[in-house]
Amino acid sequence: MYINSAYWNNSRIDFKDKTRPLFVGSCGTYRLLTRPVLPTHRPRGRLDFQLLYIAAGKAHFFFQGEERIVPAGSVVIYRPKEEQKYRYYGPDQTEVFWVHFTGNNVRNILREYGISEADQVIQTGTNLEFKRIFCQMIRELQLQKENYEQMLVLLLRRLFILIQRQSAGSPKVRSSFLETEMNQALSYFQDCYSTDISVDRYAASRGMSASWFIRSFKEFTGHTPMQYILALRVVNAQNLLENTDYTVAEISRIVGYEDQMYFSRLFKKQNGVSPSLFRKQVQREG
Repeated sequence: MYINSAYWNNSRIDFKDKTRPLFVGSCGTYRLLTRPVLPTHRPRGRLDFQLLYIAAGKAHFFFQGEERIVPAGSVVIYRPKEEQKYRYYGPDQTEVFWVHFTGNNVRNILREYGISEADQVIQTGTNLEFKRIFCQMIRELQLQKENYEQMLVLLLRRLFILIQRQSAGSPKVRSSFLETEMNQALSYFQDCYSTDISVDRYAASRGMSASWFIRSFKEFTGHTPMQYILALRVVNAQNLLENTDYTVAEISRIVGYEDQMYFSRLFKKQNGVSPSLFRKQVQREG
């Protein structure tokens, strides 16, 4: 199981803050790899708000005793003192990002971004921008640089805006076949992003034309398959540059590029700096 999380004051105890309109208390991500099940049950809920984004796989949530299977590309919101009961199963290879937040004006802020009191599950579709925002929040809370608390609020508001835009722009009717196939493709790409993936071969293996698959994938995620795979490679390269001592050449091969120079050009195009400079910046900030 992969976990990366951060907590204000390094405390896992939930709290309610009435001194500020909006405040981020903790955030993180986890993905089940070999663990068979990860259950959570808080009968009395928490003192703060919680927002979860299902990035891959699916999750089993229980609302008022009723089980609901929530697929990838969904956001779940819990309010203070609401019972929280949900489970992730290993075979689903669920990947989840989460953030806890509080403040004296949260309900009005949520309404400002089109999130009503009745909203529990919001369909947004999968979008790598969600991952980028969550990863930025985790990093800000871990490093705690100057004005990090304000930066966390800005990133959370950016997340709310993305939810509003994605939910407004997502298709109102989506066939179960399309839902199943696109989630299957997402899981495959996330598992095999570092290999030599042929989109044409993958589409053919699923009995689809390449053009239909590419068009449907972009409708579902907002990216073409190759754009999505590239973003996965870059995001994972960033994690390796931040958290390991692998050389740039080694990281290039790990994420799927034998040509280090080509990898460096792609990385710089995506991040504005070379892999080496990215690592130096992270080390200075740490």
